[in-house]
Amino acid sequence: MGTIEPQIAAGGDVQQEPMADGFQLVIDALKLNGVDTIFGLPGIPITDLARRAQADGIRVLAFRHEQSAGYAASIAGFLTQKPGICLTVSAPGFLNGLNALAHATVNCFPMILISGSSEREIVDLQQGDYEELDQLAIARPVAKAAYRVLHAEDIGVGIARAIRAAVSGRPGGVYLDLPAKLFAQSIDAELGRKTLIKVVDAAPKQIPATEAVARVLDLLKGAQKPLIILGKGAAYAQCDSELKNLIEITGIPYLPMSMAKGLLPDTHEQCASAARSFVLPAADVVMLIGARLNWLLSHGKGKTWGGKGAKAWGGQKFVQIDISPQEADSNVRVDAPLIGDIGSCVSSLLNEMKSGWTKPPAEWINAINEKKTANVAKMSETLARNPVPMNFHSALNVVRDIVRENPEALFVNEGANALDFTRSIVDMFRPRKRIDVGTWGIMGVGMGYCVAAAAVSGEQVIAVEGDSAFGFSGMEVETICRYNLPVCIVVMNNNGVYKGTDKDPTGRDPAPTAFVKGARYDKLMEAFGGVGVQASTPAELRKAMAEAIRSKRPTLINAVIDETAGTESGRITSLNPSARKK
Repeated sequence: MGTIEPQIAAGGDVQQEPMADGFQLVIDALKLNGVDTIFGLPGIPITDLARRAQADGIRVLAFRHEQSAGYAASIAGFLTQKPGICLTVSAPGFLNGLNALAHATVNCFPMILISGSSEREIVDLQQGDYEELDQLAIARPVAKAAYRVLHAEDIGVGIARAIRAAVSGRPGGVYLDLPAKLFAQSIDAELGRKTLIKVVDAAPKQIPATEAVARVLDLLKGAQKPLIILGKGAAYAQCDSELKNLIEITGIPYLPMSMAKGLLPDTHEQCASAARSFVLPAADVVMLIGARLNWLLSHGKGKTWGGKGAKAWGGQKFVQIDISPQEADSNVRVDAPLIGDIGSCVSSLLNEMKSGWTKPPAEWINAINEKKTANVAKMSETLARNPVPMNFHSALNVVRDIVRENPEALFVNEGANALDFTRSIVDMFRPRKRIDVGTWGIMGVGMGYCVAAAAVSGEQVIAVEGDSAFGFSGMEVETICRYNLPVCIVVMNNNGVYKGTDKDPTGRDPAPTAFVKGARYDKLMEAFGGVGVQASTPAELRKAMAEAIRSKRPTLINAVIDETAGTESGRITSLNPSARKK
């Protein structure tokens, strides 16, 4: 543990015992709990915390904007099952990180936002301190938990509580408020060491009830058209072999949500992704594993599920595996909730399944395979076209091949059309390799995700970005270059939001959805020493991506596509009020 050196009097006598200040106690508490990386942006009052953390061996990755640092911390938590740490300055910096904190909470990513703050006595009297803001009160509604530490001897407790809150049960975002005065406080170094807490079993197993396991198996046995839906919670659980065994032993077709893609290869014979619109309304028993019946699954209602009307339920029976009992019945009746951590739940099901398990009827499997074959053929025909200029399909056909050739690469994806088309075209082959906007459908995660993915994995990162989505965090290409990370960014440039063809009917300004024509995003990467490439054809795109992966240099490819190629709101047009009127 680091200490403040004792003062030496002129006669050589030690005048005080070794002391530890707040900076050092925070650093030592984080290191004691295995924190090896911090994402953030330095400034008052946490600049010295970042400097000293780096000197003590913690990797500190400094960003150009706190929001990107927060997104980096959130996805680091998803990938590692340890809370990602985001460090920000007070007030404006805290607010910049707040979006990422909410994002982590909604998506169930373990993350801790640590922010410096103004002094309590001044904030409470609203006396106008530097960057004065009651940050704890603001953070609470969007965080799983929020804490403030006022005394140096409580730093160990504060960090331990934040870690437990972030990773236990359903993971989420936690806020930890550290006022500026805290860092300057000093206590006896030995006493300080004793106040630190190494968190033990922060996310204990939660074993499901025996009767609940039996209820699930009875329901599955009677199913004629069963379906398994894998959510990102299943990917986060890191019980990949157990999930594979469950799916293959039962023979039940499965549908992976976007961040669950790759838990089993998307080319697996039981994967029903290519027949999604067929299996959802047709299934009679649906088992959700780490997936929620939220808007991404049409809330379990409407025509997506065979319901007659926007709010009608199709009548399926649902099994739901989730660590939170409150999640069951959130939209429709869940007939067999199985509450516990996913690894324990799946293991319990496997242990209770008797030999000779009867697989789903051949009629169900054959019907799915027929739909898959027809849809794959139709998609192959579309991907084989080579229009000039490129469209999303012809460009993503290249990306699909590159990802297949580099299955260990992490794949970042955001946008509207760039996200939707990519989800349906690019196959994944390994778990936790696809990371995207998740439940909130938020923009701006891309570059923060890229930095974190490269930092925590050491692997190549490939990012497919809509030009609008890239604009939210594009300046972070400097961060990528500064740390020389192996990131290849493909910006799908169609000159605007959805498409680049809208006009201002008054003729005064560009349309709200239109960008500068012919923008050269590749030049932004070149400005910071990376590689920038303009690609106007699939051949140029393929060559540039292959070279980026071979060289591992930071690369941005400006993929010029047809500005008419996009559609309004991507594939969620039904959520657009204008579309509802039509």
